[in-house]
Amino acid sequence: MSRSAFIRAHTRLLPVPHAPEIRLHLADETVPLWKKTEEELERDGLPPPFWAFAWAGGQALARYVLDAPDTVRGRSVLDFASGSGLVAIAASKAGAAEVTGADIDPFAVDAILLNAEANDCRIAVRAEDLIGRDEGWEVVLAGDVCYERDMAARVIAWLSSLAGRGATVLIGDPGRSYLPKDRLEATAEYRVPTTRELEDAEIKRTQVWRFR
Repeated sequence: MSRSAFIRAHTRLLPVPHAPEIRLHLADETVPLWKKTEEELERDGLPPPFWAFAWAGGQALARYVLDAPDTVRGRSVLDFASGSGLVAIAASKAGAAEVTGADIDPFAVDAILLNAEANDCRIAVRAEDLIGRDEGWEVVLAGDVCYERDMAARVIAWLSSLAGRGATVLIGDPGRSYLPKDRLEATAEYRVPTTRELEDAEIKRTQVWRFR
């Protein structure tokens, strides 16, 4: 079974709770899908299926971009660690000139393409780690990237350098442990519906941040 067929078989096309203008192929539970993915590929130790859920930080970023389209309109946008493609789709709908969704998970790559098609959006997909690269993006969006110490350190250093040369850099985060709040300022706050399957609460206070 192809990855696209697998995604269609094990998810449902549903509106995003905090951005219902967008529909995604979403899973009901993490662990069963994770096990099915490992069985499909006959491999153990695969990363969790982050691509099959609308995480709180991504929902907040998507809502912000949809409500403030001038943030991306007519500009080149990178959605880093795109997962489901939610934020990239929001940027496309808000009028970005070109949108790239980047993720290192091959299932995420297929999910982004399927979700873009479901929302009539054109999104370029990069299946590679772009940390440390600068291809002149005018806007860089990153949701839920500060949950692990080493990754957060790498990502924040890179995003800070992009912001320093003039890119608009926005981070969506519901209070992850390694978010460097001392280097950021909040630009918006939302109460985002989520699930106890993913988070410690059904509603997460989630903010959109930019570098000071």
